[in-house]
Amino acid sequence: MERSTETKQKADLRDYLAAERTFLAWIRTGLALMGFGFVVARFGLFLRQLQFFRQPGSASSTGLSLWFGTALIAAGVLVNLSSARRHVQLVRELDKAETEGSRSLIPALATALFLTLVGLAMAIYLVSVRGSANIESQNIKEKTMAPATTTTPETSKGIISKPSNHSVEKTVEKLKTVLQSKEVTLFAFVDHSGEAAKIGMKMPPTKLLIFGTPKAGTPLMLAAPSIAIDLPLKILVWEDNQGKVWVSYNSPEYLKQRHGLPEELLQNVSIIETLAVKAAE
Repeated sequence: MERSTETKQKADLRDYLAAERTFLAWIRTGLALMGFGFVVARFGLFLRQLQFFRQPGSASSTGLSLWFGTALIAAGVLVNLSSARRHVQLVRELDKAETEGSRSLIPALATALFLTLVGLAMAIYLVSVRGSANIESQNIKEKTMAPATTTTPETSKGIISKPSNHSVEKTVEKLKTVLQSKEVTLFAFVDHSGEAAKIGMKMPPTKLLIFGTPKAGTPLMLAAPSIAIDLPLKILVWEDNQGKVWVSYNSPEYLKQRHGLPEELLQNVSIIETLAVKAAE
């Protein structure tokens, strides 16, 4: 009689297999938490890199995702440890045939509640990040690159920009007239915006005039052969995002310093300032 009772109470193989499946399910849950936590933590780094490329020098932080990711990884570790402990305890109970009819629901409920809270926090965080990104994008779009009335070579890398009182087309026509009156040869005219329109792209009116005279340019190249890379002289007539028209050219002083021009030959490139002023007035 005692023998049959012993056989009846002994755990079946299916009980051990069920316990093992439960244990593996908890292990997968822990691994999923750790993997997802790693992705969330790296997401913060991605946001910082993206913000740096969009706005170099920005020191703003998006480190909350690092804390979310770390919390998820820690939760995954705890789930694995807890499941291992519960599995060992359950196997021992099965060996002794002392298993209880019901098990504690606290670990499962705690894990579900924790994931719910983390999910809500991440949703709020992502919405706030997206909102701030949209505001920043709008601010950047509204900013213009309008230069000052007369910029110095130090602040504009050798480029001087002057505002024009006319449209791009009118300014270009005036400049062509001035060049003709001073017997300066117009070697080339490049309509950048027109070429862009030919391939279906749109850009504000942007036109480049390349001009000069051998009489002025040859002495420059004999004194400093490298200046040939900046000759003939160039004037860019362009319109910014606010519809303002500008006349831009290389500063004569910048060309002098860049190529080591003699002081007595500076006047050969200084005429560009006179031409720009007459075209813009």
